[in-house]
Amino acid sequence: MWSIDSLRFESHFVAAPLAGISNPVYRMLCMRHGAAYTVSEMISDKALHYHNAKTFGMCRVFEEEHPVALQLFGSDPVTMGEAARYLEESTSCDMIDINMGCPVPKVIKAHAGSFLMQNPALASDIVKAVKENTKKPVTVKMRIGWDKEHVNCVEVALRCQEAGASAIAVHGRTRGQMYSGEVDLASIKAVKDALRIPVIGNGDVKTPEDAENMFRKTGVDAIMIGRGLLGRPYFLEQLRNPGMQEPSYEKKISLVRDYAEKLCAYEGEKGGTMMMRGMTGWFIAGMPCASRYKNRLAQASSLAMMLDILEEYRLFLLEKQ
Repeated sequence: MWSIDSLRFESHFVAAPLAGISNPVYRMLCMRHGAAYTVSEMISDKALHYHNAKTFGMCRVFEEEHPVALQLFGSDPVTMGEAARYLEESTSCDMIDINMGCPVPKVIKAHAGSFLMQNPALASDIVKAVKENTKKPVTVKMRIGWDKEHVNCVEVALRCQEAGASAIAVHGRTRGQMYSGEVDLASIKAVKDALRIPVIGNGDVKTPEDAENMFRKTGVDAIMIGRGLLGRPYFLEQLRNPGMQEPSYEKKISLVRDYAEKLCAYEGEKGGTMMMRGMTGWFIAGMPCASRYKNRLAQASSLAMMLDILEEYRLFLLEKQ
């Protein structure tokens, strides 16, 4: 058992925010499979400031997904404070997370995301502004630094803690590494050793052994998993129940069918189908003749067509047993 302020968690595994993926449908799926909590994809403070309807929609929270953190990104303490106040007053989220880890150029150009690792004072001001505008726990997701010459995660984490952050998640790479190279567990450990609030480790946990290694070498309170959950939310259960077997092919087909149906109900059939085109391959990876069906699913023009292909694949797999 561990906690962030008054929120207590039995699971030590958190579903990381993933751009274009971590909508309520994905978050509810992760909660059903045993996540401690989930984090939304990035929500722009400026978009909320200018009353962008699509961004307001991104703040929607369903009852079945609690506890959940909605994640803000931005570089202006004033509008970040405004955004926090909106989430406080107009949503049922349980926490507000601040993104200081996203490495993509679009976010960097806005001086947000991992750009903030270069300016610890501004990072601190943003946490303070958000904290002053909400009663919810405020958390931060960061990288270990801007590049290998500027690994300053301990300094930034300490400043965030003093500004009011209730927990820190650390991705063990610099912005310069993007998503390549090895995760720096020593830097994650340094943050854990320096802080009195919970620290969550993040980066390249794809097997139970990876998780065990991170816990052993860093002492973190929990582990946040992003890409390791794509197409396999059941990995959360495997982490909590060592030795648990992989789901059967039929269960995996059922999982992707259910996800496609719920995503199309949430996004609308056209939008949901387009999103699923790129996702179905994650769910069936490693299964017999997966590439053949993945290519067909990637061209499906409707939910019905996608479900027909999946049913054909299910029958094909049954014949091969």
